[in-house]
Amino acid sequence: MFDTGSMIIGGLVMLVSWLVSSRLQSKFDFYSKVHLRNGMSGAEIAEKMLADHGIRGVRVISTPGRLTDHYNPADKTVNLSEAVYNQRNAAAAAVAAHEVGHAVQHAQAYQWLTMRSKLVPVVQIASSFMQWVLLAGILMVNTFPSLLLVGIILFSVTTLFSVITLPVEYNASNRALAWLKNKNMVSQEEYAGAEDALKWASRTYLVAAIGSIATLLYYIMRYMGASRD
Repeated sequence: MFDTGSMIIGGLVMLVSWLVSSRLQSKFDFYSKVHLRNGMSGAEIAEKMLADHGIRGVRVISTPGRLTDHYNPADKTVNLSEAVYNQRNAAAAAVAAHEVGHAVQHAQAYQWLTMRSKLVPVVQIASSFMQWVLLAGILMVNTFPSLLLVGIILFSVTTLFSVITLPVEYNASNRALAWLKNKNMVSQEEYAGAEDALKWASRTYLVAAIGSIATLLYYIMRYMGASRD
């Protein structure tokens, strides 16, 4: 029988994640209507923030999709979704500055970003086997509990990655907001919009981390219960 406990936890996490993501999209749409008084696009905001931090060799490029913005430390590119790259509003400024915040972290060897980057290949391996090992471990928990333990170890790697992601994302947002404010890049209204948008973006990572921790604890309790039998 399929593991109903993990299904319930997963369902709750998916529901909360959907609610937060929906709220984030509505916030982004709302603040996309708050046009910047300086008339700068997201790409121009990103370029200026890079220059103000003395960062060279990082390219700002456009990437397809919606809310697909990210910084790639491998090729040193700030990837901005088409809306963010071209538009000139509070939402675009917030997202562009946030992604440059990651570039600043990289340039300054921010310890949490360095730690997360080192975990990436380990997480990729763990993710490839984790679901199958956990499923087999649950099905055989009463006869071969050690298999579930292996699954727990694999899952703990991805959970650790989710937790380490939190300070990385919150710090990038704080760097972005501080720069926008200190350089007078936005008005008070625009700053409030940027701050609110980034707050909801950070909550998506918080929900993911909490859900991962809750699932991990559930599997640990299942393993401990089987071990005592």
